[in-house]
Amino acid sequence: MIYCVEDEGSIRDLMLYTLNMAGFEAQGFASSEPFWDAMKAKRPELILLDIMLPGEDGITVLRRLRSSPVTADIPVIMATAKGSEYDRVVGLDLGADDYLSKPFGMMEMVSRIKAVLRRASPKAAAPAVLSLGEISLDPTRHSVSSGGREVVLTLKEYDLLKLLLEHPGQVFTREHLLSSVWGSDFIGESRTVDVHIGTLRTKLGAAGRHIQTVRGVGYKLEV
Repeated sequence: MIYCVEDEGSIRDLMLYTLNMAGFEAQGFASSEPFWDAMKAKRPELILLDIMLPGEDGITVLRRLRSSPVTADIPVIMATAKGSEYDRVVGLDLGADDYLSKPFGMMEMVSRIKAVLRRASPKAAAPAVLSLGEISLDPTRHSVSSGGREVVLTLKEYDLLKLLLEHPGQVFTREHLLSSVWGSDFIGESRTVDVHIGTLRTKLGAAGRHIQTVRGVGYKLEV
């Protein structure tokens, strides 16, 4: 899935049409608000991000993406106004993988996307399946099973479980979990973690007992 954040409807429609014709699945957004909503539901392979957006601009969006461990490694291609060297430099300094100068050709866009995805692919090459007791998480398939049955999780529940499985026995404070899973700029209460842990335990069934509460501190995953 490729996310295109572009406020000009005609350009966005052309980008989505071209990407679909090139064999990519793509979704477009006119501003950052619906984009962030979509990020909660599904993680894209790559983001095409216009700098000039209404409300939250592309540079701010990129900074948020790179500041969160959940989204820091998603490839981002910035779209900048022709001749705007400052925007390109700032974007690249913040971790953009490439940029396109407007107006750009659709074939150039597809070529840049393929090149960035090729460069990014070694980072995501065949990660090991994580397991503890009856719980198994396959990062490649983005799937979870418990006691041999498949479990459907939300993005945040999946990220919570993955973090706990990567560090069995380690105690995480609620604040640490909020920062790692929701991002350092998340505005909310630690109760958010408790609610998600509760639903995660329920979905895992009997294996949910492995997620243990450390009273006054937080949570850990242990057999």
